[in-house]
Amino acid sequence: MSELVTGEAVALELRPARLPSRGMAALLDLAVALVAYMVVSLVLLAATASLDEAAQMAVSIATFLLVLVGGPIAVETLSHGRSLGKMACGLRVVRDDGGPIRFRHALVRGALGVVEILLTLGVVACIASLVSARGRRLGDVFAGTLVVRERVPGGRSGFVPPPPPWLAGRFQGLDLSAVPDGLWLAIRQYLGRMNQLDPQIGRAMAERLAGDLAERTGTPVPPGVPAAPYLAAVLQERQVREARRVFAGGAGVAGTPGGMSAPQPPVPAAAMPSAPMPAYGPPASYGPAPAAPPAQEVRPDEGEERAGGTGFAPPA
Repeated sequence: MSELVTGEAVALELRPARLPSRGMAALLDLAVALVAYMVVSLVLLAATASLDEAAQMAVSIATFLLVLVGGPIAVETLSHGRSLGKMACGLRVVRDDGGPIRFRHALVRGALGVVEILLTLGVVACIASLVSARGRRLGDVFAGTLVVRERVPGGRSGFVPPPPPWLAGRFQGLDLSAVPDGLWLAIRQYLGRMNQLDPQIGRAMAERLAGDLAERTGTPVPPGVPAAPYLAAVLQERQVREARRVFAGGAGVAGTPGGMSAPQPPVPAAAMPSAPMPAYGPPASYGPAPAAPPAQEVRPDEGEERAGGTGFAPPA
């Protein structure tokens, strides 16, 4: 499986789409655009029948640019790279680093697509996709984008380790609204592949991601908390919030003004997708140690069973 690799040597589990699937998606998009172009042209032709030939020609050129060029650009921008044909084929346009595209990416792809797809009937796009190692056409090369497959079997995704218990519930007060989806993607992919990276590269990558995340949340990384466990704890907090929003949300109640949802009662703990997080406490090595419980016999492998599952160790 071909994968995207970021500059920090983190492999993103996104498979580049090849020519057959991209061609099918392009044909679907082109068919929809042509139908819309014909409908709009007939309507404008009837509305401008009284105009002279030069005015009708100007209207035809404007219709071509707005429907066949501006339409795909607007759709890819608003849908973040998922046009109708790409949705049907399970594809998406992303940046080279795996993040969502913006207007400038869609503009470059759409402008070059006029030459690659419309004027040459797709011949230039097919040749460029066959020559490119990742199936990119010229519009993707100049825009810095890539068409990838979204429907990837779940068993191939890397396991994201949970945070250590002493960080559970620590970041409940963080404001995560300003963190972009691209940063969450990079954090999730790093945590799933961190054991496969060189230790120095992995540590540098974790510190960089933790710095970006702290900048977005407006709260610095707590002193003494390593970068990788910090990322895992914040990612788990985001997942808990999303699950709580899904379980606590409900459909609008009839009779409420504007279709707004009525206030929902607090969700009981049993309805939550995971058990309540224990209160944060630093590792046992910090501060005075509590009174020791009565001595118990511990098997040699019992410590390994208790520490397993997170992939993290408390800071020294």
